[in-house]
Amino acid sequence: MGDAIQRVDAIGGGDRPADEGLTTFLVVGTDEREGIPENTLKDVLHAGGESCHCTDTLMIVQLAGNGGRATVVSIPRDSYVEIPAHQDPATRRQAPAAKGKINAAYGMGGAPLTVRTVEQNTGLRIDHYLQINFLGFVSAVDALGGVEVCTAKPLKDPYSGLDLPAGTSRLDGAGALKYVRARHVDGSSDLGRMRRQQRFVAQLLHQATSHDVLLDPARLGSVLDSTLKSVKADKGLSTGALLDFAARLKDLSAGAADFATVPVADVDHPVPGWGSTVLWDTKAAKALFDTVRQGRPLIEHSAPAPSASPGPASGAGEAEAGGVPAGQIRVQVLNGTGTTGLGFKVDEELRRAGFATTGTPSNADTAAARTAVRYDPRWDESAKTLSGSLPGAELVPVPGLGATLQVVVGPDYRGPGAPSVAPSPAAPAGTAPASAPASPAVAAESGSEISCR
Repeated sequence: MGDAIQRVDAIGGGDRPADEGLTTFLVVGTDEREGIPENTLKDVLHAGGESCHCTDTLMIVQLAGNGGRATVVSIPRDSYVEIPAHQDPATRRQAPAAKGKINAAYGMGGAPLTVRTVEQNTGLRIDHYLQINFLGFVSAVDALGGVEVCTAKPLKDPYSGLDLPAGTSRLDGAGALKYVRARHVDGSSDLGRMRRQQRFVAQLLHQATSHDVLLDPARLGSVLDSTLKSVKADKGLSTGALLDFAARLKDLSAGAADFATVPVADVDHPVPGWGSTVLWDTKAAKALFDTVRQGRPLIEHSAPAPSASPGPASGAGEAEAGGVPAGQIRVQVLNGTGTTGLGFKVDEELRRAGFATTGTPSNADTAAARTAVRYDPRWDESAKTLSGSLPGAELVPVPGLGATLQVVVGPDYRGPGAPSVAPSPAAPAGTAPASAPASPAVAAESGSEISCR
C-alpha cells in the first residue's frame, strides 16, 4: 500500500496552545465534490448545487496515550468565533482578526487557518489534521460493508434524501452520507445533525472493533486504500502513522469513548453579514475544553449500581429527592410545546441549576400535555433529584433509555428550583447533602449509550 494521502501544511504558525503531551486530531468534513459525477451528486447523494468551500463538519478527537480511551467533541459549524489575522486568498492582502462563522475559516485560509481558529477559540493544541470529502466518506463506509444505524422514530429529510424507518437499518456509503448530512428531520437543525454524526461515529467504532477490522491487516489496508485518495492530512501524518494509530484503537470499545458537543447559549444569534450564528455558552465551553486539555475523561465509564429502591418511581407530582447530585445527572431537553426557542431556554436553566445538560435540545415527537421526566428505571434516584427540582413534573419510566434522562417540556413548565439532594442512605445521620459542582458540568455521553445495542 503506497502513501496516497494528499498533504497539506495545516499545523503550526503563530502563538499556539502549550503541548500537553496528548494526541489531538482535528477531523473536518468538507462538501468538496471533485471527482463525483453531477448525476451521482444530484440523484444519489442529494448534494446538488455548488460547493460552499467551507467545513461542513468539525470534530476534535483526542486519543489517550495507551489507546484505551478517546474523546470526541463536535463543534457547531455556525459557531460565531474570533478568526485570526490571515492573508486573504483573493487579494493577497493581510486581513485583520475578526469575528465570523468558524466554518468560513476554511474558505478564508484553508486548513492552516481552520486549525489556528480552532486552537485559538478552544485553547486545545491540535497535533494532526484530517480532512475528508464526500467521496472519501462514501468509499470508507462501502469498504467496511456498510454501517448499521438505529433510530427510535422514522427519519425523513427531503433535502438530503434521508428516509429511514424506526429501528435498525444498514446503510451503504451513499445512505450514510444522507444520514450524517440531514438537517431537516426535526427542529434541532445542525445540533441534531451533530448528534446523529456522533451516533454514527460511535457505531462505526463499535463495528470496527467488534468485527476485528483493526486486527486484520489485509482488511484494514483495503479500507484505507479505498479512503485515502479522498483524504487530506497534515505533513506529519503518514500512511504508516495512520496504521499505527489504527493499531492503538484495537482495544478501544465504543463504551470507552466520550462524545460531547460544545455547549451553546443561543442557536439563532443574528449577525449582519453572517446571518444566523451560534453563540457558545462561555463558562460551560471552558469547562469542557479544560477537561479535554487535561486529558481527563468527560464521564465515568462504570455501570450504575442497581437501585436500592423497591421499584421504579412513577406517578405525577413532585418526587421525593433522590440521592444523586445534580452535576452527575445527564439531561436531554425535548420541547413539547411548539414554542420556538423554549428548548434552549430550559436547557440553559437546568444547566444553571447544576445539571449536566447535553446543550443540544430537540423537539418532542408529539405535543406534551404536561412536563415530564423520562428515565430508565435503573437511574430512578437520578430521576427523583431531577423531578424534585421541576414542580409538578410527571415521572415516566422508559426501560432501556439509558443514563441520559429526558425532560419533555409541557405548557405547565415553571422552571427549576434549587435541586434538592437527599443524603445517601449510607451516610450518617446529620450529614449534609452533596452539592452540585460550582463550575459548569461537562455534559457528555459514552459511545455505548449512543450506539446501537
